[in-house]
Amino acid sequence: MNDKARTIGYWVATGLLGFAFAAGGLGDLSRSPEVMEGMTHLGYPAYFATILGAWKVLGAVALLVPRFPRLKEWAYAGIIFDLTGAAASHAASGDSVGKVITPLVLVAIAAASWALRPESRKLASAPKHEAEARIAKPALAI
Repeated sequence: MNDKARTIGYWVATGLLGFAFAAGGLGDLSRSPEVMEGMTHLGYPAYFATILGAWKVLGAVALLVPRFPRLKEWAYAGIIFDLTGAAASHAASGDSVGKVITPLVLVAIAAASWALRPESRKLASAPKHEAEARIAKPALAI
């Protein structure tokens, strides 16, 4: 894949993911009747909407702002936890296949965003000799 296609793919996936999480988070924070009915249906307490909403908005911001590659890694992890938890919650609640599959489609979009991210948005790797040194040293020498 050439650099231009990779960059376009990254920004399309990241833009969709960022929009989905920002909009979903703001919806959760609004605590609208529909959101609260959904939380109740899934068996979650009302305050869970506020917690999820705040984390979703913060995750969207972390993905979209420049720099902070470690924060982005945590945001991707949180997004995967949120989406797989949503799929499992819908499945356990007996919801339709569509409600179970939708978060899993977003998992695929998150995976594409993560895989296509440019070097400037990745964690720098430790030099090989430093990584080997950390592994090779025993904690206690007898």
